[in-house]
Amino acid sequence: MQVDETVVAVILGLVQGALEWLPVSSEGTVALVLTLFAGEAPVVATRFALFLHSGTAIAATVFYRSDIVALLRTLPDWQPRAAFDDESASLSFYVLATLVSGVVGISMYLTLAELASELAGGGFVALIGALLVGTGLIQRTAEQRGHGGRESPDAVDALLVGVMQGLALLPGVSRSGTTVSALLLRGHEGEATLRLSFLLSIPASLGAGLLVVVDEGVPAVSPEAAMIAIGVSAVVGFLTVSALVAVVRRVAFWGVCVGFGALAILGGALLVV
Repeated sequence: MQVDETVVAVILGLVQGALEWLPVSSEGTVALVLTLFAGEAPVVATRFALFLHSGTAIAATVFYRSDIVALLRTLPDWQPRAAFDDESASLSFYVLATLVSGVVGISMYLTLAELASELAGGGFVALIGALLVGTGLIQRTAEQRGHGGRESPDAVDALLVGVMQGLALLPGVSRSGTTVSALLLRGHEGEATLRLSFLLSIPASLGAGLLVVVDEGVPAVSPEAAMIAIGVSAVVGFLTVSALVAVVRRVAFWGVCVGFGALAILGGALLVV
């Protein structure tokens, strides 16, 4: 395995591990790095970005292991008629939202493969930029209009967040940014939205990685480099989740999305020209 491939794998793992918890698109950033600096085709870059989410899914599983155990303990008492009662609401939310995001996500994945194949490198970069700007504006709306107070998620929350998470397969659309924004607009407290969003990312991220492997195998790099990238993203993700959640509480990351997206649009336009 060439040294430069290992370096690229480490960089991608660092990017994924650090940005997954922030309301900016880690997938879009990884795809941009591969497209601009490694010369990968847009469709290949996007598939590898989806595959790399498996690393941060491992980190989230370890970090939230006590919450996962608590959810599993409610499973024997779960009943359809009381699915969204207080004790069962969280489990029902995760199951329904995961099913919805799976249906939407597979549709987005098939659409993305066609779209990315048709776009030139500059057009792909500009598309990611436009989606980043859109994500930032959604977050801004959530910050202005969201009012906390609700404690338990309901079926509407699950359907809405499931759709938003499925749409986040598009590079440039922040999974955490859109799902957290949706929950804030629905009246959930900031701390609760982060927990709901990050736990929900586990099955979605593992599913996205599995979908890529089943469809095309590991893209962009060798299997050895791919494992390095996943390992780095898992370790960095676990070490940074607490600090990054604290940062999100203080910084208006909607501005980061919009600014980074505008730069990507400009860069993409220059590449097209």
